[in-house]
Amino acid sequence: MGLLTEGSPLTWEETKALAEHVRQHGVEQFINLYKKLRDRTGDVLKWGDEVEYIVVKFDDENKRATVSLRAAELLPELQKKELEDPENAKSLWRPEYGAYMIEGTPGKPYGGLLAHFNIVEANMKFRRAEASTLLKDGEVIMSITNFPRLGCPGFTSPPYTPTPNSGVSLSRFFPDEAIFPGHPRFKTLTSNIRERRGEKMEINLPIYRDVNTKIPVDNYHELDKGFAKPDCVYMDAMGMGMGCCCLQLTFQACCITEARTLYDQLAPLCPIMLALSAASPVYRGFLTDVDCRWNVISGSVDCRTREERGLEPLKNNQFRIQKSRYDSIDSYLSAEHEKYNDIQIVHDPKIYRRLREGGIDHPLALHVAHLFIRDSVSLFSEKVHQDDENDTDHFENIQSTNWQTMRFKPPPPNSRIGWRVEFRPCEAQLTDFENAAYVCFVVLLTRVILSYRLNFVMPISKVDENMQRAQRRGACTQQKFWFRRDVRSPDVDAYAEMTIDEIVNGKDGVFPGLIPLIESYLSGMDVDADTHCSVQQYLKLIQRRASGEISTMATWIRQFVTSHPEYKKDSVVTERINYDLLKTAHGIQTGEIPAPTLLGGSNVSKTNDDIPTAFKECP
Repeated sequence: MGLLTEGSPLTWEETKALAEHVRQHGVEQFINLYKKLRDRTGDVLKWGDEVEYIVVKFDDENKRATVSLRAAELLPELQKKELEDPENAKSLWRPEYGAYMIEGTPGKPYGGLLAHFNIVEANMKFRRAEASTLLKDGEVIMSITNFPRLGCPGFTSPPYTPTPNSGVSLSRFFPDEAIFPGHPRFKTLTSNIRERRGEKMEINLPIYRDVNTKIPVDNYHELDKGFAKPDCVYMDAMGMGMGCCCLQLTFQACCITEARTLYDQLAPLCPIMLALSAASPVYRGFLTDVDCRWNVISGSVDCRTREERGLEPLKNNQFRIQKSRYDSIDSYLSAEHEKYNDIQIVHDPKIYRRLREGGIDHPLALHVAHLFIRDSVSLFSEKVHQDDENDTDHFENIQSTNWQTMRFKPPPPNSRIGWRVEFRPCEAQLTDFENAAYVCFVVLLTRVILSYRLNFVMPISKVDENMQRAQRRGACTQQKFWFRRDVRSPDVDAYAEMTIDEIVNGKDGVFPGLIPLIESYLSGMDVDADTHCSVQQYLKLIQRRASGEISTMATWIRQFVTSHPEYKKDSVVTERINYDLLKTAHGIQTGEIPAPTLLGGSNVSKTNDDIPTAFKECP
């Protein structure tokens, strides 16, 4: 979730008083870091994935499923190997927002060999098995994007009651006990974001209208007038969004220029991958008319005041800000892509001038000055005064709480880590096979982009439009998305609306297709038989999802719910439906239940714990 600093958290009033201090010193820290590292080159391709998991508890006697609030117990055990022998740890574990969530990454990043694609799934399986050994009877680890009844009465184990008039969330649905208790950052962010906004969080998802769906959905439009909409599923807390899981990737580039290129070229792919990985149609026990988590999280951390949202004239605030701090990017970073920055890039002109004086070029200065229109929302007393020559905590404080589709990450100070980019849109998939397939697909795209010098860049306004389309019900097969027609020529600016199928698999005379481009790249590469087999299986999954031959997880969940014998065509996901849904999903996850409509007929790779010795010995 970003920077985890130890210490004593400040209140919102204390943090607010230091906002300008954090901004000014954060900018100086970035300038100093940039001067030291802008000419750094020669870093090799490294990459890794982050998978977030939910601990689910099944009560088989009463046919109920809840989230188990045991992350704070599990993490110290999971982190023992890393603490005892960091060089040889196969996995790294970190806390996430929910007290029922954990995040796992590989112990070491993967490298540039194609053979590394064949160890991704094996490492994911290892992580899942490692965490599973610590579970109690009835508990399972699931990589689901959203617990379907999150926010319903008694959704946690042990059960807690929300406290809308006290605590940090002030939520009708999400008890403070469901926030991870082992690090003060999470509760501090919750209260500070809400206090900065000046009112409680407001998330309204349109209900899926079935024949017996009640409108109004419930009575919250009367209880929370001005916040809840009668025809929407209403949520009111950071936990309803940040309590969701995702699948993320980080790439190390060889230099800052390559990192900026990857940032720009991957940005238009974010909505495509969001639609292709759609996995969360149920919120607070209701089927909604969306398939993805993105706008839910965006609303759950939207700390903009009424003035910043354009609801009142600017008086106490400086800027009218178009987006939440969790949203899609607003600008490309490479000079040659400036002309595609066709939306207003709200930025702090003073900070922009200081960055330019500090030697930062225009696109990068604009990017940082845009990030720095935000206040710090989490500050620790021990970190207020820093050495701007050697520390970067003030910069990271603001950078790490701008949760955008892409993140441009400078090297940490005094580290062997290089310039990186983070790819953030994908929803968590049910099985390790699927998660590995999505990871390998995106990594292969980065290789193709750099090797063939492809150009996916198009106007940011079209990327934004695609982000909204990507979240609609059935978007993967029913929506069209703006995409660049000629990705080989940087000079031909022609765009067309295409289906995900056409973008991924190609359309004669219109677009070559992402997978045919990957296949072309792979045809010239030397790869061992097992890796070749696994990669082909992964690409086949992506091809079939894109074409509609098999379902996204979101569509599969919808079909399961609407065909359940207890479903009353009223959009309600009852305790029993939720239990059966998650029991079946867990059976699919373990391989005990076949799921041809979700995974196709063949979903077995030749993944291995290690790469072949012959490749290991290559220079």
